[in-house]
Amino acid sequence: MRASRLISLLLLLQSRGSMTAGELARELEVSERTVYRDVLALSAAGVPVYADRGRAGGYRLLGGYRTRLTGLTRDEAEALFLAGLPGPAGDMGLADAVAAAELKVLAALPPALRDAPVRAGQRFHLDVPGWFRETPPPPWLAELARAVWGDRVAQLRYRRGADEVTRRVQPYGLVLKNGVWYLVGRVGDDTRTYRVDRVTGVEVGEEHFERNEGFDLAGHWREQAGAFLRTMLRAEVGVRLSPDGLRRLRHLVDAPHVYDEVVAAAGEPDEQGWVVARLPVESVDVAYTQLLALGPEVEALDPPELRARMADAARRAAARYDGPAGQQVSGSR
Repeated sequence: MRASRLISLLLLLQSRGSMTAGELARELEVSERTVYRDVLALSAAGVPVYADRGRAGGYRLLGGYRTRLTGLTRDEAEALFLAGLPGPAGDMGLADAVAAAELKVLAALPPALRDAPVRAGQRFHLDVPGWFRETPPPPWLAELARAVWGDRVAQLRYRRGADEVTRRVQPYGLVLKNGVWYLVGRVGDDTRTYRVDRVTGVEVGEEHFERNEGFDLAGHWREQAGAFLRTMLRAEVGVRLSPDGLRRLRHLVDAPHVYDEVVAAAGEPDEQGWVVARLPVESVDVAYTQLLALGPEVEALDPPELRARMADAARRAAARYDGPAGQQVSGSR
């Protein structure tokens, strides 16, 4: 445990130049007294750690001292080569940078760990886009990625319905969700989200913006995604599901937690194993389409409009199969 902390302390000083004992203590989640002891241990081991005195003082490494990555464990080394996704990195124009960084990390690893990228590649492959979505990256993605990296203000032309609008955006980050890229940025005092494939033009000048360093992109995305889903599921329908219907329902709802909530709130199974449940949906039209996929494994209970449509679909399907194949059924649509 202490060896790992000493390496972390050394790498912090190497990457940031100078840090106070208080800053190191906060980063390492230890007391300042522990930091003092760790610095003495590094000095005793021959690491040139120097303490600057005074109010603006702190610890730093002398003479451009650099350490090789000899303190990495095998798990840590292999995890490094899973941290970057080559497909999305290439989409953003970063494929060369990622490849160069991996080569430098590989060169710095001790010989015993240089098989880490091979082992990771043999065991894990991250296929990010959804099924049947082998689409090329959006045309303006690389330009937006450069604006995000450089904290540069971007002028966007964006397709909204039949119209095209222009927005002056401070691009905070890019998110890849189920094969679709989104830009999260500030417009005035608002934080907004744009689908990158709807961006029709980008102009990035020399103007920089002051980033809010407290902004948490991952946390913001989770909150927005949850709020978006709640606004979508504005209606609720009553259903009765067979055991097979309940299992298959998992593949029809838009989010796993919605399915989990439906199952948790469902009634006790009857003698045949059927359960009564309430299902959040976008609308009765969407519920009708989703429930048709369950066939005879579901019974719509309410609202009456949905039950009537499902009953009509069942009657027409039964009539279609009550006779020779391909025969025209009277009254069919």
